Amino acid sequence: MRSVFLALVILHACIINCLSQPLAAYVDIQNQLMVWNRGYIHKMDFLAPTSMKIGRTAIPYLDNSRTFKIYYNGGVKQMNIGFTNAFYVTDNLVAFLNQKSLNVFDKGNVKNLTGLCDEFFVADSIVLYLDGLKQEYRAYYNGQTIQLETFMPDSTLSQLKISDNIIAYDNFANLFKIFYRGTLLQQEDYPVKNFEVGRNTVAYVDIDRKFKIFHSGQTFIIDDYPPQSYKAGDNLVAFVGSDGYFKVFYSDSVRTIGYMNPTYEVADNIIAYRDPGGMFKVFYKGTITDLENYYPNNFTVQYNSVAYINAANTLRLFTEGEVYDVTNAELSNWSLNYDVITYQIGQGIFRVFHKGMEY
Repeated sequence: MRSVFLALVILHACIINCLSQPLAAYVDIQNQLMVWNRGYIHKMDFLAPTSMKIGRTAIPYLDNSRTFKIYYNGGVKQMNIGFTNAFYVTDNLVAFLNQKSLNVFDKGNVKNLTGLCDEFFVADSIVLYLDGLKQEYRAYYNGQTIQLETFMPDSTLSQLKISDNIIAYDNFANLFKIFYRGTLLQQEDYPVKNFEVGRNTVAYVDIDRKFKIFHSGQTFIIDDYPPQSYKAGDNLVAFVGSDGYFKVFYSDSVRTIGYMNPTYEVADNIIAYRDPGGMFKVFYKGTITDLENYYPNNFTVQYNSVAYINAANTLRLFTEGEVYDVTNAELSNWSLNYDVITYQIGQGIFRVFHKGMEY
């Protein structure tokens, strides 16, 4: 019985891992649209799409006849024929316009948000849109629509940023507000012109020039003076403080990396930066990893990963704390999407690489 129980636990863990894997797609040498999903590659469509975008759980595309389709949960769903003029995909949502009618595809279901929309923004779990019929700014979150602001004809929400599961903006009454987990919070009683957003996180300089970070419902005063620079990611903020030190806010505390003003990039869970010695390093979930003794000219940062071609002409991938040399073959092209690398060798060899496994 104990052996059976352990086997069931392992099987459950494997199923969860497979279901959590992101997607990848490419057009093969026969001009067919192929998809990689849960460790298997199979045909998604017989002809190459006219337009396609890859999300974590869905792949929306206009097929060869401009029919709008969405690949989701192992199958393709046809949305409409020839009506869709714009579409966007994130981790969990697909938002698309049929003329000016805004729709959202969420967990396999389609919901019409408004029949008249000229302005909208999409993040991992939120759609922010101007409902032209109700004359309101509204947010779609967790299956519900919530009114944020009444539309003012002579103004727009110009100071507005959206990321993952959070929205921050100055409203028409010059109040700084944060929409977080379905609740609209009045964060400051005055407008804030300098702010950045990431998952669960808003970093900003207030009216008294204090540097603050809103994270998971709490507001932290980080410094009495504004930083020299700062960038927000998922549950973290990288910044060069007023004292000249490069620091990271992570796990509700500040970690000092060193006295430097580095070149740095922040995307999702990754901070990639050049240290004073010119080395290429990444900060990931509290740990710093040395990647190269030089700073590459081109690299891609996304989700939990950094990918680049190094000086030895090897496609290298840092993902979830591990470093992999994917291939040293001469590549026709490659791309990183949600920790998954797809690459092409010559005209007809296509490969997918994820967590040390090649497909």
